[in-house]
Amino acid sequence: MFVASWIWGTAIILCCGFWFLLGRRRRRRGEPPLENGFLPYLGCALQFSANPLEFLREKQKKHGHIFTCRVAGKYIHFLTDPFSYNALMRQGKHLDWKKFHFATSAKAFGHGSIDPAEGNTTENFHQTFIRTLQGNALDALIEAMMENLQYVMLQSRTSKLQSNVLVTEGLYKFCCQVMFEAGFLTLFGKEFNSNHDKNLSSKQETERAHILNALENFKEFDRIFPALVAGLPIHLFKSAYSAREKLGEALLHKNLLKRDNLSELVTLRMFLNDTLSTFDDMEKAKTHVAVLWASQANTIPATFWSLFYLLKSPEAMRAATKEVQRVLESAGEKISLDGKHISLNRKQLDNMPVLDSIIKEAMRLSSASMTFRVAKEDFTLHLENDFYNIRSDDIVALYPQLLHFDPEIYADPMTFKYDRFLNENGEEKTDFYRNGRKLKYYYMPFGTGIAKCPG
Repeated sequence: MFVASWIWGTAIILCCGFWFLLGRRRRRRGEPPLENGFLPYLGCALQFSANPLEFLREKQKKHGHIFTCRVAGKYIHFLTDPFSYNALMRQGKHLDWKKFHFATSAKAFGHGSIDPAEGNTTENFHQTFIRTLQGNALDALIEAMMENLQYVMLQSRTSKLQSNVLVTEGLYKFCCQVMFEAGFLTLFGKEFNSNHDKNLSSKQETERAHILNALENFKEFDRIFPALVAGLPIHLFKSAYSAREKLGEALLHKNLLKRDNLSELVTLRMFLNDTLSTFDDMEKAKTHVAVLWASQANTIPATFWSLFYLLKSPEAMRAATKEVQRVLESAGEKISLDGKHISLNRKQLDNMPVLDSIIKEAMRLSSASMTFRVAKEDFTLHLENDFYNIRSDDIVALYPQLLHFDPEIYADPMTFKYDRFLNENGEEKTDFYRNGRKLKYYYMPFGTGIAKCPG
């Protein structure tokens, strides 16, 4: 027994030694400073995942504005100088923003590759989202979402409650249920026709139960999403795998065809799945799971943090209330409890700079997104004051929280200031500076450039 243990121990030590000598990347001339980490394959993954902001600040202090870290088998070049972001955006010839997202989507959601180069589909997903989430299509989505938000808060959630019953629940749970149900109905429509059904109430209750069940599956899957992005297989997380499969079953085309008022996005995606792809029924459904996740994963936290800071700041609440009342009056709308819904168009919603600033400030404090580009080939990355050699298939990444928490850009960055994004005239502020120089990129919770979230 002792001999066997000794043999295995020696073998492991030798393997680690071989990795240390042969498997670690060596920094070449002209490349950024390199951090391989001490763990085979994982490299710096554990340190980074434990506290990304502090990890990157430490490496930035040690190495400067660009450095390379091995994370879960990938070499990631972190660019931390906001004045160099524009130089990165001009490298479309050498950097692919789609490759990482395509691979992550297939890995996390379980469908085949959606990269047209792989041959499973010829759909241009980015154009699909641009076509259905911007321009005139956005007006229809806004109208549907506003209608569904009021339906969920005034009818769906209160159908079983008496008018004199006080219900207390956590803010995050409230945001989860309201935003998920309203968002689900906006994208995927309703199972019933609200104008021609004698059993409307019972069908509404059944519909809501199905959506709340989907919410539980969404939360179970979303909980392990960072691990999937890091490269861990979903089969290590049995409950999350089961939750993802259940979401897929709910979004099979045969089930979606039974629903009224599908959004233009989902209708078009169903058509393109059926005509341009070789996906089987479940793979098609899982592309819709990806759309559902993308619509909720950031929306729910953004709603929670915006309400959280708004409720904690009486000054912000007064300013927001005054602005909402002004817009409602100018639109000829009144708040009532008789079931009449409020309707505001995009122009009226855009005329709320105070609310816009509150949401931006909440997102600045809470968003921890990353922007990725994959090198198509070996090339030289020219930055503002220097240049670096980048190898093919390496990743260049931006971590906007470094920007959002920079005290040279945002005074007292950890404090919520509802008017931080308002200028002296009470309009949207776009002038932010670092070291006396105006920044082009100062706020990036949803990415930037062509890879910016189209919604």
